[in-house]
Amino acid sequence: MTKKSVIELRGVNVYQPEDEGGRLSYRNAQQVLADVNLSIGSGEMVYFIGRVGSGKSSLLKTLYAELPLVEGEGSIAGFDLATLRRRDIPMLRRKVGVVFQDYRLLRDRNAWENIRFVLKATGWKSEADIAARVEELMGIVGLRNKEYKMPHELSGGEQQRLVIARALANNPEIILADEPTGNLDPKSANDVMELFCRIVSQGCSVVMATHNIQLVGAFPARTLMFRKGRVEEMDVRAELKK
Repeated sequence: MTKKSVIELRGVNVYQPEDEGGRLSYRNAQQVLADVNLSIGSGEMVYFIGRVGSGKSSLLKTLYAELPLVEGEGSIAGFDLATLRRRDIPMLRRKVGVVFQDYRLLRDRNAWENIRFVLKATGWKSEADIAARVEELMGIVGLRNKEYKMPHELSGGEQQRLVIARALANNPEIILADEPTGNLDPKSANDVMELFCRIVSQGCSVVMATHNIQLVGAFPARTLMFRKGRVEEMDVRAELKK
């Protein structure tokens, strides 16, 4: 049975725009990726691997609409990235969860309130429904009984699991994770990877950018190498044997 496609890219060129006083400009933008063609199905784990500056983050930003798609055709979770209007980006973000390396948690609120904030911001009204969902998410990521801890009271691994809980808030079709284990010790990184594997087994796709090929080898899945402005399939097992 063919899996439903959650990401489709055809002939996509990705540019790094210049910041002109808080406004993105493409007049002298540098091209970082050329002719990206990609299809990712539902419930699929895919790694973006490559050196820092190879374009992994830029492509992720294009997928969650922080950077506009300026050349080529692309869709994610049913949204056409080429014609996406700014006012529709919040709707896209309900179907696409994003996980960052640096957490980006609200430091003045506890774990419970961090998740509640996302639910309220995305249209949840009933406090009873919100409370039930927060409790469910804390259980999914293994943080039950830590609801009232402030971010600084959580370990790095716990903070990243809280970020994942927040990304799961609205039952997204796909999670985009940008170097989610980059700041973690090996044990915490393994815990996060095992959580991602469970999420994928339940039908949510996960696309993860990383430069840690050893971690990819420990949790093998489809891998795309970013190199010299191009994206190509990579056999991780063969690469690790070299």
